[in-house]
Amino acid sequence: MNAPIANTVPLRAVRAPSEKYLNYLRRDRARRRHIRIAQALLLAVFLCAWEILPRMHILNPLLTSYPSALWPTFIELWNNGNLGKHIMTTLSATLVGFGLSMVIGIVVAAALWWSDFLYKVLDPFLVVANAMPKIAFVPIFYLWLGSDYAVYGMAVAIAVFVTIMVVYAGFRGIDLNKVKLAHTFGASRWQVLTKVVLPGSVPTLIAAVKMNIGLALVGVIVGEFQSADSGLGFLIMNGSQVFKLNIVMTAIAILAVISSVMYLIVYRIEAAIARRYG
Repeated sequence: MNAPIANTVPLRAVRAPSEKYLNYLRRDRARRRHIRIAQALLLAVFLCAWEILPRMHILNPLLTSYPSALWPTFIELWNNGNLGKHIMTTLSATLVGFGLSMVIGIVVAAALWWSDFLYKVLDPFLVVANAMPKIAFVPIFYLWLGSDYAVYGMAVAIAVFVTIMVVYAGFRGIDLNKVKLAHTFGASRWQVLTKVVLPGSVPTLIAAVKMNIGLALVGVIVGEFQSADSGLGFLIMNGSQVFKLNIVMTAIAILAVISSVMYLIVYRIEAAIARRYG
């Protein structure tokens, strides 16, 4: 029996990265490290100033509290069994408001892209609705939706109009040559929307998510100020009414942590999508 013929096809050599490219990577890592250090220093300076100035009575401690008082207040609220409920109330309302705003915003933006006539009819109304102070809707939502659901109405009212305009602008910014090419191959309007417009608008959708998640949280807090009996907004309002600034500042610090976590999640999603479509 003849011996099997060895595979003599040479493997393609992979070129080692150039020294210039390695230097670029080192500079990029150093730059990101310096940014993180600067951010940490800025936060440390802010916390130190917040702690020292009230203790020196340059600021009124009754109105500002201290960073060192936040953790004991957090532990006290947590041991009372109410803080977890307040956090989950605000977080769940934010996620629901965010989801509704994104779905409604994308659907309406797609309808405006689909029908230029509809866009010209609704455009001035959308601009006026977006410019209106949304806090004026709080008593209306309270009467229409009740105290339990008014916060959802506020979250959607604040976030949805911005989402519509941003997403629609992204849809209109798609290269017309790509749309014409799809029509040339016989694509229907629905296929153009789902195969060309939506995939091409991924960066715009990510930008809308970044704005929408923060706006939804703002809407929930505004709604809780006025009509809720639980949530971090209710905790802030209740603490301010009885001049317990430790509770107010602790709730605000928790909101800052929630906002940071949501930003980090969106940042990770954006990075993953950038690697996927980059």
